Amino acid sequence: MNPLAQQLNTTIEQENAHVYAMLSNLGKAIYFPKEGILSQSAEAKTKAKKFNATIGIAIEDGQPMHLKVIQDTLSAYNPKDIYEYAPPAGKPELRAAWRAKMLKENPSLEGITYGNPVVTNALTHGLSIVADLFADPGDVVIYPNKNWENYELTFGIRRGAEIVEYPLYNDEMRFNSAGLREALLAQKGKGKAIVLLNFPNNPTGYTPGPQEGDEIVAAIRDAAEAGVNVVAVTDDAYFGLFFEDSLQESLFGKLARVHPRVLAIKVDGATKEEYVWGFRVGFITYAGQSEAMHSALEQKTLGIIRATISSGPHPSQTFVLRALQSPEFEAQKTEKFMIMKSRANRVKDLLDSGRYGDVWSYYPFNSGYFMCLKLNTTDAETVRQRLLDEYGVGTIALGETDLRVAFSCIEESNLEELFDTIYKAVQDVTVSSR
Repeated sequence: MNPLAQQLNTTIEQENAHVYAMLSNLGKAIYFPKEGILSQSAEAKTKAKKFNATIGIAIEDGQPMHLKVIQDTLSAYNPKDIYEYAPPAGKPELRAAWRAKMLKENPSLEGITYGNPVVTNALTHGLSIVADLFADPGDVVIYPNKNWENYELTFGIRRGAEIVEYPLYNDEMRFNSAGLREALLAQKGKGKAIVLLNFPNNPTGYTPGPQEGDEIVAAIRDAAEAGVNVVAVTDDAYFGLFFEDSLQESLFGKLARVHPRVLAIKVDGATKEEYVWGFRVGFITYAGQSEAMHSALEQKTLGIIRATISSGPHPSQTFVLRALQSPEFEAQKTEKFMIMKSRANRVKDLLDSGRYGDVWSYYPFNSGYFMCLKLNTTDAETVRQRLLDEYGVGTIALGETDLRVAFSCIEESNLEELFDTIYKAVQDVTVSSR
């Protein structure tokens, strides 16, 4: 094993042996090179005042070389903030700004030790880093039966982990914390579990209430006290889009200090929160451990980044940073939030109006981009195809009964027509099946 990897492992094991035991074989072997091109280039950037012939970019007239046809569209930005490579950990100013934003929006983080966010190429990349660092073949990854399908690819197919699902809702149509607890305690023999907590949930648009949040934390604590090392990952892709009396913070803060056997990891980003999907700017943050632990985990994270994408795109990091620093940012974000909330409320009004009879019910939703219909008598895929072929309407079929509708991308004035059309498609399929 490389001595740098061994040094990081020693630090992690000394700080918390439970976290060391959570690491995958790759997680134990990975490290960020201290003597490689990047580290030497960083040193030269500080000391090479005359000529810096280290990094693989081109310089002209003291600035990164660029094409005028591109710079003309980006004239508001200094070439050094868009053309140079961003550091593997991300633009330092952006990391600091995002950390400040996290603390402002999650007061439960006050007084907690947590690391500096590392920039990822959006949230999928962040989750992939978690999988690489902590998931070996046969390790168990736990998430609810209403989930983002990419989890299976990221943890199951790529890393060979065993997927364990539990029902998202209990009989009272609240979050099924008992199901989560049961799935966790079933791993006592393995002694390790990775838990994915995605709120607002994709595909249902559900976020638990405060009491449910406490129950989730208690379930994870119970598993830890039973001897299970838990990698607790909050997938906060849609963070902040809370439209009702649900949790208003990430569970990351509460999980950060719940138990020594729990490693809390927050994966979030500007992608959905700031409506910049194509910018691909995400973050991964570690909490609940010592500064030395955070540093070691971040170095391993940088090793994964270096070995895969090398570093994230610089222009989009600069764009997001400028937005976060703008005095108009909060007002503009609030404006978009209210539009999204109004759309969600309109959907709920339509579904509660009785106009659609008993052809479907809907899963509780109170946040995010989506909601899910549960079709009572028709097959979701057949309805999806009917909507697409006959009416030019796109939806997502999930399993036999569930139809996901992204109200986020439909103007409020068109929502009534959308659901009326879905109702027509259900009726069409019902008639044709008789």
